[in-house]
Amino acid sequence: MTQYLEFEKPLAEIEGKAEELRALARANEEMDVAAEAAALDAKAEKLLDELYADLTPWRKCQVARHPGRPHCKDYVEDLFTEFTPLAGDRNFADDLAVIGGLARFNDQPVMVIGHEKGSDTKSRIERNFGMARPEGYRKAVRLMEMAGRFGLPVITLIDTAGAYPGKGAEERGQSEAIARSTEMCLKIGVPLVSVIIGEGGSGGAVAFATANRVAMLEHSVYSVISPEGCASILWKDSEKMREAAEALRLTAQDLHKLGVCDRIISEPKGGAHRDRAATVDSVRDAITAMLKDLDGKDSAALIRDRRQKFLDIGSKGLAA
Repeated sequence: MTQYLEFEKPLAEIEGKAEELRALARANEEMDVAAEAAALDAKAEKLLDELYADLTPWRKCQVARHPGRPHCKDYVEDLFTEFTPLAGDRNFADDLAVIGGLARFNDQPVMVIGHEKGSDTKSRIERNFGMARPEGYRKAVRLMEMAGRFGLPVITLIDTAGAYPGKGAEERGQSEAIARSTEMCLKIGVPLVSVIIGEGGSGGAVAFATANRVAMLEHSVYSVISPEGCASILWKDSEKMREAAEALRLTAQDLHKLGVCDRIISEPKGGAHRDRAATVDSVRDAITAMLKDLDGKDSAALIRDRRQKFLDIGSKGLAA
C-alpha cells in the first residue's frame, strides 16, 4: 500500500479513485471501467510530474524521510554479495543503528558501513531510528581500520537524522567517538566513497561521509541540523521549518553547486520509494563510477585527495 506525503494528498485521491474502480470491476466482471481507470491514471501521472518538477527544500526533506524509502539494509541485500556482518566496538556493545561488515561489490571485496533506521515499529526501536550511539561510531572506526589494513575499499551509506543525543551516549563520549570516526575517514589509505541515501544529519553523518567521493540521491538532504532544530534555535518556533530548510541549503542540488557532494543520483519519478529496484540500480552505477575514478591511486594520493576535497569546501558559492 502506497504511503502518501502531505503534499501528495491530491495524488492520493486520484489514485485511490482509480483503484476503487478496478476493485469494483474485479467484484463484477460485467463492469467495464478500463477507460475511466486509464483516464485517472493519466491524470495521476501528470499530477505526479507537476508535484515533483520543482520540490521545495522542505518537501525534499519529507521525501528523504519517507518511511517506504529504501534503507541501508535494503541496499546491502541488493547491492552486495557474501555480506558478513561484523558486530560490536570491542569495548561496550553492538549498536544496531550501524550496519557494517565485509562484502563483495561487483565481485570486488569491500567493507560496507551504514546507518539503518528500521522499516517497522519494532525494528525502528531496535535500530534507534538510525541515530547511532558512541559504540556505533567506534564499531565503524574498527571496521575502517580493518579495511585499511587489508586494502579494502570502504563504501558508506548515510541515512540518519543525527547522532543520538541521549544522556548515556553523552556520558560514553559521543562527540569524541564522532571525531575519531571522522579522523579515521581522513587517514585510511584506501578508496572511501559515500552515498547519502536519505537524511544526512549533522556530525552523525559527517563521521561516515568524510570520503573521497560523496554522492547524494536526488531527493536526499544533508545538513548541519534538521530544519525543525534550526527553526527552534533561530526563531524559537519549530513550525518555521520551511524557512529553515530554505536557508540551510540542504538539497543535493545546492550541495553539488557548493562542492560538498560530487554527484547527484537520479531517483524514479515520485521518489526512491516508488521504484526501489531502479533506485538500487542507479546507486550501483554511481558507486561503480566513483570507485573506478579512484582506481589506481596509491594510499598517499587517496589521503591527499580526500583531505583536499574537504579543505576546498567553502571556496565555491551558489553564484559560482
